[in-house]
Amino acid sequence: MNPTHLLDTSTLIWAVGAPEKLSTAARKICRSHETRPAVSVVSLMELIVKAQKGSLRLAPDPVQWWNDQVRRLGYIVLPLRQAHVEHLWALPPIHKDPADRLLIAQAVVEGIPLVACDEAIRHYPVNIVW
Repeated sequence: MNPTHLLDTSTLIWAVGAPEKLSTAARKICRSHETRPAVSVVSLMELIVKAQKGSLRLAPDPVQWWNDQVRRLGYIVLPLRQAHVEHLWALPPIHKDPADRLLIAQAVVEGIPLVACDEAIRHYPVNIVW
């Protein structure tokens, strides 16, 4: 089944623990049975890195949290493919966060909107929903 939207890492975290931080449109996408949101393995990597640095706590650990929440919410997990990484070459160096750049590339290559509130992402040729 093809995803309709790609959630960025912050959107996923807020969908699980602080839905009031989501915009109305983002909340609808995250909770609707009419949409098929995806989360990227890039976000899992980002959660692990942040947890290892001590800037994010997810119980019992980021891997178990990810597996539990993705299963509970019924999100599609989007793998990282070579075409996604290759598309990084076409992106201007506006955003310095490699995880966000990969999420942008994935959304562009897959032809789906990225659900994100990061203003820097709006400078890229990607469909943003917030």
